[in-house]
Amino acid sequence: MRMAVLLAAGVGIAVPAWTAQAQHRELGPHQHGHGTLNIAIEGGRVSMELDVPGADIVGFEHAATTKAQQAAIDKAKAELAAPLSLFVLTKGAGCSVKEANVKIEGAGEPKDAPAGAPKEPAGAGHSDFNADYVLECKAVDKLTSIEFPYFRKFPGAEELEVNLVTTKGQTKFEVKRGKPRIDLTGAM
Repeated sequence: MRMAVLLAAGVGIAVPAWTAQAQHRELGPHQHGHGTLNIAIEGGRVSMELDVPGADIVGFEHAATTKAQQAAIDKAKAELAAPLSLFVLTKGAGCSVKEANVKIEGAGEPKDAPAGAPKEPAGAGHSDFNADYVLECKAVDKLTSIEFPYFRKFPGAEELEVNLVTTKGQTKFEVKRGKPRIDLTGAM
């Protein structure tokens, strides 16, 4: 949802369908193996927002209860904080990371329930890893593809729905473990 507002303001493109989709994703079913990567490109700035189930990243979704689980979360956060090792942009574009923020939502938090219904205990339910990135590219016009080593780092990840917004419009890609690359020819 944050990205939809950023895109509408920053790129100047109407994104009501994307906003509705983001609302549906927040309210809809949580699906293991499937995440979302939103990318907005304006000028030399590339803004990215990643939202994936905790099970895809660390293999579980509850609050860490062991030292090994906490170590897995810490390692995942460090890996997610290095976006150019997960999403490799065309080298000639000269992109560098300006911001990288990673958080977990849902793990260990009691779930809201209707009045009179029992609440789930802390640690129950689903969690998501969310990461926001800002990249600066010296030659964004040379950005012709994105490779996804993300799938090698996180074996539970099977697919990313990639929503790309540029000054030319919006494009949607399905990136899968077996085909971890998108061609941006014509989208820039």
